[in-house]
Amino acid sequence: MGMNQDNSSFKLPSKTVLIAFILAIMLGGGNAVAIRFAVRELAPFWGAALRFGGGAIILWFVAAIRRSKLPPRSVLPGLLVYGFLSFGAAWAFIFWGLRTVEAGMAQVLMALSPLLTLVFVVLHRQESFHWRGLAGGLMAIAGVGWAFFEHPQGSTAVLPMLAIVAGAACLSESIVLLKRLPPMDPIMINAAGMSTGAASLLILSRIAGEAWKVPSLAATRFAILYLVIVGSVIFFGLLFFVVRRWTASASSYGLVLMPFETVALSAWLTGEKLNSALLLGGALVLLGVWIGALARPARSRRSEAAIAVGGEAD
Repeated sequence: MGMNQDNSSFKLPSKTVLIAFILAIMLGGGNAVAIRFAVRELAPFWGAALRFGGGAIILWFVAAIRRSKLPPRSVLPGLLVYGFLSFGAAWAFIFWGLRTVEAGMAQVLMALSPLLTLVFVVLHRQESFHWRGLAGGLMAIAGVGWAFFEHPQGSTAVLPMLAIVAGAACLSESIVLLKRLPPMDPIMINAAGMSTGAASLLILSRIAGEAWKVPSLAATRFAILYLVIVGSVIFFGLLFFVVRRWTASASSYGLVLMPFETVALSAWLTGEKLNSALLLGGALVLLGVWIGALARPARSRRSEAAIAVGGEAD
């Protein structure tokens, strides 16, 4: 049992799951850039509510056409918590932080998600603890610290950067909770989850006294359209498909690769400059995630080799 848990994070998925995983990385890398454009005109919580409210409407429409069954009452508590964390709290933090944190830096902070997921799966007893996870976590934290102290905005960015990390933590926990839900129609799960997230964001927006305005700039409209269709309906559909067929910790590895795409897009579209904070801090974060969550220990490789030899002998 222990060996299976230790190695579950490293088992390669099927070709279909791997293709969906790669597509999710390609599409998700543009989310942070699109949010940066959206929050230039829209209040953060209101912008996030528009995103997931629009996504929920599309998914409910698709669910009605497919005549999908409503989730049973027994799973509603878990489904509501999943929706609140994945589509409400996480993106409230991220939208708020991206008002001042550049898209590339934000995606580097989001790359902590695999390590955070590793912590949560251990707490939920879905996977076992690794000392290398702790070592990788400390290295990743050092990278975030370097990015913070060398960041051009200095100490004024501490709260927005912490908000991005909090958003990553909410997403990591939601991935773990998604693994605990019984098999259901993914369209229905995401429709209910986005509805819960949009409702909580609207309440938060009203409490914060934000102005509910329709986007007037072409760039904002395109950004919201991208976030609704590509960044919500398609991206989370692919993510759901991958998570249900792979381990929670492995499914979060895409956030390690997204910074490269996000930095390139942000530099091209917004003129974000590459500096030592982003390059060196980001490199430490990625190395820490590799050590803590991706690289297989020698013992695991020897165990897998022994299993393979045993299988051939049989």
